[in-house]
Amino acid sequence: MAKAVWGGYIAFGLVNIPVKLVSVEGASRVSFRLLCAKCKAPIKYNRVCTKCGMTLSWDQVVKGIEIRKEEYYVLTHKEIKSLRPESTNTIQILKFVDADSVDRIYFKKNYYVLPASGGEKAYHLFKEVLLSANKGAIGKFVMKEHEYICLITSYKSGLLLTTLHYEQELRHIEEFEELKAKPRLSPEEKRLANLLINKLSAKELDMSEYEDKFIKELKKDLKKKIEGKLVIKEKKKKPTKNLIEALKASV
Repeated sequence: MAKAVWGGYIAFGLVNIPVKLVSVEGASRVSFRLLCAKCKAPIKYNRVCTKCGMTLSWDQVVKGIEIRKEEYYVLTHKEIKSLRPESTNTIQILKFVDADSVDRIYFKKNYYVLPASGGEKAYHLFKEVLLSANKGAIGKFVMKEHEYICLITSYKSGLLLTTLHYEQELRHIEEFEELKAKPRLSPEEKRLANLLINKLSAKELDMSEYEDKFIKELKKDLKKKIEGKLVIKEKKKKPTKNLIEALKASV
């Protein structure tokens, strides 16, 4: 049984549905350690003051927010604790929206929502109503001292909760100068690009067709390195200069 990362209730109106959240992510990928190039031993980070150069212990460190350049407002542990949202065991539903109306740029992290003991009937009623109405529930809840806005939608045999970015956390694509000048595209370039897209098209995405080969190849390379047989060749790609010729060669 998967370990729940949060447990509580979905609350809307006077209805409380006991649920638990489980991360959709399985086993983590390989992680690298930073080592000393000479000793091949893990390195440690020291807390060094950028002004006096002194190495600090944790009891000499405070938290602050930059209010002007190189000017900080320092918060005490008591102040930080008072500002943190109070933990609750409720996902409070704020509103319902069309399920497809939330811009995917706001999507942050996914969790499966599973029914907890005693909530099975209300859970499946909630799921079926969301599905039949093609609605998503916008909710607010606290997990690990952070307040989240989330989207709950019907997903296959259950419910999916997606935490959302707040507006102020994001940069929007309209901000970038690089996208403001649009080059002219010839009819022939468009025709060949469409041919290539049609050649590579499928009706739907089947993720089982793909696998992360990195760990598999890494293990092979580690074995070769131990045996002294590993030769790494750098792969270089260059920008396409003749777009039409490249498209013709692709189709």
